[in-house]
Formats: sequence, structure tokens, C-alpha cells
Amino acid sequence: MTKNGKCGAVHKARVGFAALLAILLAGAQAGPSSAAEPVSNDATLMGYWLSQDHDGVFKIDRCGQNLCGHLVGLRYDGTDVPRGHDGKSECNLLMLTDFRPMGESNAGRWAGHILDPDTGHLYDSQIWLAQPDVLKLRGYIGLPIFGETQTWTRYNGPAMGPVCKIPDSVK
Repeated sequence: MTKNGKCGAVHKARVGFAALLAILLAGAQAGPSSAAEPVSNDATLMGYWLSQDHDGVFKIDRCGQNLCGHLVGLRYDGTDVPRGHDGKSECNLLMLTDFRPMGESNAGRWAGHILDPDTGHLYDSQIWLAQPDVLKLRGYIGLPIFGETQTWTRYNGPAMGPVCKIPDSVK
């Protein structure tokens, strides 16, 4: 090692770069691609969807030329409807916005934005159908490899209770 410690810094930078590259490559392999080809068009995406953790029901519908989604069902205790960072009710909150078809190279995928009501941040996202009643939603920052994919299922359960409350019978 030299007096100024540059050899150690170069070694640490190489190790850090190698670790970052390994993470990126692993993310790219496990990224948004799926073994099943997306088969979604606007009509097949529209309807009610139960979130992966069964704590939200979204209604995806046309909003002008695009698709959007409102949070129409929430799982919560008591009678007070959860509120977002801005203090407004999350009941009927527009959370999925500006979804447009991605084009022929990504046939069946739609790109748009998803809102995190707890922070007010908008994230890039993609949606597609992995199967007729299985929707995939990938939210990310910048590039799809820097994100997370959730699996939502079509919701055909009972109507929501007062103020968007998911019925207790929905598990």
C-alpha cells in the first residue's frame, strides 16, 4: 500500500463495482420479463383487481385514451378510512395513471405511473396479464431492473363496504 492509501481505495472501488454489477445482472435476469408472454389489451386489463397482499382492490378503467386505476377497497380496522400523506382519504384515490401500450416490442405491456399514497411519490410502472385473471404490476425508479413486481388477481368478490372497506370475508 502506498502512503496515501490509493491502492486500498482502488481495490475497494473494484470490489464495490463488481458487487454492483452482480446485483444488476441478477436483477436483469429476475426482472420484469416473464416466462409467460403478456396477453393484455385494454379490455382484458379493465375491471377489479385484488392486490398481492389482499389489502387493496383497484378498479382499472379507461381514462380518456389511457388506462387508470382507483383504489376502491381497503383493508383497515375501525371506521376511520386510511389517509394519505396529504391527509386526504385513500377511498377512491387515483393511484394508477397514464397507462399506455408500450408498442410492438413490448406487446401486451402498458406503461404508466403508480402513486405511493404514504409519501406522494409517483413511480414508473408497467402492467400486463401473465394469465387471463393474473395481472403483473412492476413499479420502479428509472429502469425496470430497479423495481419490484407484484401479482394481482381479478376480484370477483362481494361489494365493498361503506367507505371502501374490504369485506372481512375476503382473505
